[in-house]
Amino acid sequence: MTDLEKYVNAPGRDKQIAEVRKKIKQLGITYIYYQFISVTGRIVGKGIPANHWERTAEKGFQLVYGATANLFTDRAGDYIGYGPEASELVGIPDPETFCQLPWDKRIARVYCVCFRNREEKVNPGGHLTSDCRGNLLFQHEAFQKKHKMELRVGTEPEMMWLKKGEDGKPDGGYSNPYCYHIDQFESLRPVFMKVLEYSQAMGLDMIQGDHEDAPGQLELNWTYDTVLRNADRLSTYRQICAQVAREFNLIACFMTKPFMGVSASGCHHNTSLWKGGKDVVNKIMFEKQTDLPGMPGVFSYRDGGTNTFMPDKKTSHMPGKIGLYSIGGTMKHINALTAIGCSTVNSYRRLWDTGFWAPVFADWGFQNRTTGMRVSAPGRFEFRSVDSMVNPYLMGSTILAAFEDGINNKIDPGDPEERNIYAAMDAGKEVKKLPMSLGEALDALEADDVIRDAMPDEMWKVFSHYKRDEWENFMATVTDWDTDTYMDCLP
Repeated sequence: MTDLEKYVNAPGRDKQIAEVRKKIKQLGITYIYYQFISVTGRIVGKGIPANHWERTAEKGFQLVYGATANLFTDRAGDYIGYGPEASELVGIPDPETFCQLPWDKRIARVYCVCFRNREEKVNPGGHLTSDCRGNLLFQHEAFQKKHKMELRVGTEPEMMWLKKGEDGKPDGGYSNPYCYHIDQFESLRPVFMKVLEYSQAMGLDMIQGDHEDAPGQLELNWTYDTVLRNADRLSTYRQICAQVAREFNLIACFMTKPFMGVSASGCHHNTSLWKGGKDVVNKIMFEKQTDLPGMPGVFSYRDGGTNTFMPDKKTSHMPGKIGLYSIGGTMKHINALTAIGCSTVNSYRRLWDTGFWAPVFADWGFQNRTTGMRVSAPGRFEFRSVDSMVNPYLMGSTILAAFEDGINNKIDPGDPEERNIYAAMDAGKEVKKLPMSLGEALDALEADDVIRDAMPDEMWKVFSHYKRDEWENFMATVTDWDTDTYMDCLP
């Protein structure tokens, strides 16, 4: 069977499809968004009336391959990744991700996995490798099968709520840049309470939040989970913020650094590798499972098991062997990983505007925010060279590849740096900086076979084309800075 046929004929899938039909009837759903994720993390797909659910679940829907690259063109006017002669992908829904939209309860969404067209001459019905969500799904399954471990991730999604001017463009932050000030947090209460309401209704177990130190900057967190579920929830959270922004006539800004002189928006990834555990439905605000406005998988979290990153002994604060090897793999590949975590030209404004706790050094330590990775708590590693524009599916795949390389080859990460890295430099330590531009990071990624292979075949083709074009576009653009600096230089 083809990959597509294996997927639609997977054991238990028929039962899930029938359960979704029950949810459609129970909730009064009339329309469904079939969603997948583009190279930049954008949500794309199609809308289909709910009465076509069974047919779409079996046959899928078709959309041009170039949708995985946002259907954008490069500087030369050529479509990125795929031309107009390319076939159309087949999107197959993942029933366990079916969930009602709380802002219009007639509509539901479901995430999809993308496959090559059934009529392709080469690998018909094969998994479409430019589908970053599908890549993560299959890569994590292979890692689990080989190592009997799973990757769990918790993200810290900073973003900014900006006022909208009469011209529709940003007109400053909604609040003042005072970190942790409850008064500034309170000023955004109507906004974040609506975000919380929608988030909980879509399976995000919200646990804490605060005002960060840029204008209108909030961080709202939910419980960590397996890497794919967490990526789906981050995408869902962004979708929720966009809807709340429409309701309040604001801009939900996920751009990394819209303002100089204040902190940028990061998206630290807290990671751990686990053995065992089970899925538990977190009912959040629903008394009975039958009341869930979606499938149980949307409201489930991985619970229990053994965290392999915990210290070996109670008397030692060092991570166990698997944890140290995973850090070793991350340190070996951190330059390439930076191209994924800091994936835009604007990302590097965050690294250059020093003094705001952005990591610029390829090192690791305990509670050390000047390094690219820190042990933020026993059993949890925080990857810090990642910002609010990240595609969490690509980030998950590449972190997994770095961890696996460290484990397979028992890579020693070296001693942790527990000093402020600037103090260590003053004391004579030789340090290595992360790439400080998108172009430099892309060079590092291209030279790193392990991380590049985590973006197989057409994923690499689309990503490299898209991001090289972005960098070249930037380098070829005359900006206000150019004219301000050079217009009156001579004579």
